[in-house]
Amino acid sequence: QVQLVESGGGSVQAGGSLRLSCAASTYTISTYCMGWFRQAPGKEREVVAFIGRYGPPRYAGSVKGRFTISKGNDKMFLQMNDLKPEDTAMYYCAADSRPDTCVREDYKYWGQGTQVTVSS
Repeated sequence: QVQLVESGGGSVQAGGSLRLSCAASTYTISTYCMGWFRQAPGKEREVVAFIGRYGPPRYAGSVKGRFTISKGNDKMFLQMNDLKPEDTAMYYCAADSRPDTCVREDYKYWGQGTQVTVSS
C-alpha cells in the first residue's frame, strides 16, 4: 500500500510563494511516476506537474515558469512562486507505478490534499 502525505499549504497574498511537500517511501519516490494535481471549488481536477524516474518534469501551461516540481529521498516537492488568486485550490500528490507514461490523470494512489489559498 502506497501512502502519500501532503503538507505545506496555507494562505498567501498574490505574488507570494509556498512550498508543498509530499512524503512517501524512498522506493515510491525513486521508482514511481509522481504528480501534483489541484482542484478548485466547482471545477474539475487538473494536472499541475509530473515527474518520473527518467526525463524532464512536465508542467501545465498555467504554471510553467512559476512552479517547480522536484524529488528528494523520501519527499516530492512543489515550489510555487508568483502565486495568483487563480492558483487557489486543494492540491493533491499522486503516484503510479505503471511504466508506460507519467503523463496521465488516472493515477492510482492519492494523498489527502493540502489547501492553498491566494488572496489578491
